[in-house]
Amino acid sequence: MKKKVLLSLFLGVLLSIGGFYLAFRNVPARDILQYLSRIDYIWVLPSFALILLSFILRVVRWMVILAPFKKIDFWSGFHPLMIAFTINCILPGRAGELARPAILYKKNQVRYSTGLATVAMERVFDMVLIIGLFLMVYPWLDFDASLQLTIGGTVLSQETLNAIVLGMFQLGILLILGMIVVSLEWSRMLIKRVMFKMPTLLFFTGKPFREKVFRLVCSPLVKMIDHIATGFALIRSPARILACLGLSIMIWVIAALSYYVFSLGCPGIEITFFEMVAVMVIICLFIAMPSVPGYWGLWEAGGIFAMMVFGIARKEAAGFTLANHAMQVIPVILIGFGSALVTGVNLWKTSFESR
Repeated sequence: MKKKVLLSLFLGVLLSIGGFYLAFRNVPARDILQYLSRIDYIWVLPSFALILLSFILRVVRWMVILAPFKKIDFWSGFHPLMIAFTINCILPGRAGELARPAILYKKNQVRYSTGLATVAMERVFDMVLIIGLFLMVYPWLDFDASLQLTIGGTVLSQETLNAIVLGMFQLGILLILGMIVVSLEWSRMLIKRVMFKMPTLLFFTGKPFREKVFRLVCSPLVKMIDHIATGFALIRSPARILACLGLSIMIWVIAALSYYVFSLGCPGIEITFFEMVAVMVIICLFIAMPSVPGYWGLWEAGGIFAMMVFGIARKEAAGFTLANHAMQVIPVILIGFGSALVTGVNLWKTSFESR
């Protein structure tokens, strides 16, 4: 286990360094350091307060999703969520998304598959909002056809953005359809009947073997579907869906506001709040691609690309994006480690046991 943890951590650090290098190789380190020294860091305080508020709202949204089958208090939702985001920041592969339901199971006895379903539902709400915001700001994006950044073998351009949005839209549709199919009683019963009939396809084997397949494969899968359906119980409550949509809008508006407030102390970053919403959305679209821990590299590439769309010079765009990324991520990591200490959760063990 220790070797696996160390190997994954080493891989994560290596990927982060590589992504960071690719994003900044065309910006002299001296220029970045000079820019960072000119930032008025007093704006970090209100910006961090907004970040914390957005995470508080995320906890409330998760509590609403969990409420139909398990009511938890605020701290029972806060600590797993912050630990999960911290794991995402230090390990590759978004391991935190799998770790959060594992922590919920250990601390609140919510079945892992049910908890994982609630996390998936959160991601659907986030995708809906990101795609919606992108469609809202897209008509006002004045793309220069020649504007593109090359990160490794990936070319970031208007076409890249369009492809990512299309992919997110298709994934979102599949997730929503899957939730509906599993949640509806008649379709879920149909799936379960098909699974129960699966051993009959093995008619050429002996009866003991078919019974073993039924016991070890079919029966556990049917139970898992029932547990997942429990996690999707929100679908049957229009009022709770509207509440989650309202909370999701607040989460992302406040997140964009944290970007904008921090930019007030950053020289050369003179864009409107609406334009900053577009910057945040573009960053989110780029980090939706397979990412390194903490999204280092892709975040910076997306931020530089987005700000250059609005005429911000590359040096200022790079300096702001790097500083803003650190300001968005480092406090979350510190709070996550604090949550792990308070709850007695072993970050490394939880990360790999949940995979």
